[in-house]
Amino acid sequence: MIDETAEEIADMQTHSSSAVAVKAAQALRSVTDREFPTVDEYQRTLERNSSALRRANPSHASLHNSQREIVQSVDASGTATVAEAQELTRETIADVIERIETGKKQAAERLAALLGDSETLLTHDYSTTVLSAIEMAAHAGSEFTVYVTESRPRFLGRKMARSLADLDAIETKLIVDSAAGNYLSECDRVLVGMTCIVEDTLYNRVGTYSLAATAADADVSMTTVGSAAKIIESGFRFENEYRVTSEVMREPPDGFDIENPAYDATPVRLLDSVVTDEDVLDPASLG
Repeated sequence: MIDETAEEIADMQTHSSSAVAVKAAQALRSVTDREFPTVDEYQRTLERNSSALRRANPSHASLHNSQREIVQSVDASGTATVAEAQELTRETIADVIERIETGKKQAAERLAALLGDSETLLTHDYSTTVLSAIEMAAHAGSEFTVYVTESRPRFLGRKMARSLADLDAIETKLIVDSAAGNYLSECDRVLVGMTCIVEDTLYNRVGTYSLAATAADADVSMTTVGSAAKIIESGFRFENEYRVTSEVMREPPDGFDIENPAYDATPVRLLDSVVTDEDVLDPASLG
């Protein structure tokens, strides 16, 4: 069960980091259904399986945080029996999943409240939290023009554009990534999701850094949104993922190499605000 889930998590490239964290937490429940001779043996098995899940996707801080919380809750509990440790694990997993799902919704609500009645937005890639915030604001009566980058090479922005196009209050315009600078002068703000923030660096889908630098030069406000659980002060080292080269070019390269990173690093000083389920943060307060 854990090995299969770890493989699935490693392949969940089009899913949000919150979805990955929830799937991993659910998988860890399987350990609570097995029999163990001692609490120590149960704790070792829980840690071993949690480590396998964390290694499956080392770029997602929410996965790292949620797994560590589950394991540490048992380690610190001093439970006397295996049954008590397993019950505590199940309770912690339920709490973690609820907090992840609630945090995502609350972050979207906080961002929706910041949007005006009529704005022109630009967004990159496919962030379910950004999408939810725009949907909430639209259902409340706001109207938007939204430029969506294709987000090459996997074209996840097309998925965002299709979702936004279903809303009557939104005029959706899909553009290639390199055209973002051409349309920023028409935009009131840029909205992007958040894979994680580690100290003073936002890690997000590749293309975020160049968009942030261009938006800063054009004096257009840029906001990243996500659960506060994705903000890490220490104890986590982000590891980029390098995707298969066939996503960039189908035929084999002849005389040159292809680089295909999944994420890039953006200094938070290029952002105007960081919106979480807990607060609207000044980027200068991070790091």
